[in-house]
Amino acid sequence: MLTEQKTILIIFTGGTISMQIDPNVGAAVPTLSGQQILATVSHLDPHIQTRVMDYGQLPGPHVTPQIMWNLAQIVRDRLADPVIDGVVITHGTDTLEETAYFLDLVLDSGKPVVLTGAMRNASELGFEGPANLRDAILCAASPAARDLGVLVCMNEQILAASEATKTHTEEAGTFQSPNFGPLGIVDMGKVLFYRRPIVRETIPATRVEDRVDLFKMYTGADDRFIRYAVDSGSQGLVIEALGRGNVPPAAAAGIEYAISKGLPVIITSRALRGRVLDAYGYEGAGKRLRNLGVIFADYLNSQKSRIKLMLALGATHDAALVKRYFEEGHYD
Repeated sequence: MLTEQKTILIIFTGGTISMQIDPNVGAAVPTLSGQQILATVSHLDPHIQTRVMDYGQLPGPHVTPQIMWNLAQIVRDRLADPVIDGVVITHGTDTLEETAYFLDLVLDSGKPVVLTGAMRNASELGFEGPANLRDAILCAASPAARDLGVLVCMNEQILAASEATKTHTEEAGTFQSPNFGPLGIVDMGKVLFYRRPIVRETIPATRVEDRVDLFKMYTGADDRFIRYAVDSGSQGLVIEALGRGNVPPAAAAGIEYAISKGLPVIITSRALRGRVLDAYGYEGAGKRLRNLGVIFADYLNSQKSRIKLMLALGATHDAALVKRYFEEGHYD
């Protein structure tokens, strides 16, 4: 239990945690305000005071990079207030990991920022929204959560934003860190950390470049859509490659075309775990792509790599620096 007073700002942006079944529609839609959701939370530490901001009632798929950018500016301003000790953001789970990572890369405050949500809506048996929100508030108020970067807290687990990903379409335990596991847990109202992220990265972006496209590789993939993206104004590409970072030969031609036009091309893997590496040398394989000038994203998945590239291009168009953001993990 906390021994001193903490003030936590809760920013409600929508998502399933704000939804109920609409009988006219026959499906869940956003209906609940922040105060209505917060009223369902019980067993909160008496040392925690909460403030509420209703940002919106956005389903996860409605969140855009520009909304993430706007949200980041709001969070940065609120964190600068000495009265605020931490921020919790409720969010639709479909894009929660992208917003969490976006905030992780642009916010440099040591104060905790924690994202949470729900997999079941308020009309369903087993609605876990109140428990997730309580745990996220406790996490944001914990002194041990300082200087860890942005966190995701759901299903009693605490994950680093750079590692968290949605792994199941409907399970409560959908958010996991497939490569490294959780940073900690919330157990019976107690916040417990067992490891820290090795690297805390920030990118000094002055804007977000959202003209970045993502392509998933598959057997027989070619370069039609890649060439179209390049010719229609894309500023960067993320390729979710096969295995260690390999693509079909016909798709490799499009990657070469993109690089010839000066676009950064990031290689990730469609595998859930492991990192990409130039381990193979056949046509379309990682070694040949490396020789063309692609950038390998290490353990970062494709959706997070797109977020990182949008912010990297919002900070610089220096190709060498963009490469360093991905492959060296340190910034000037």
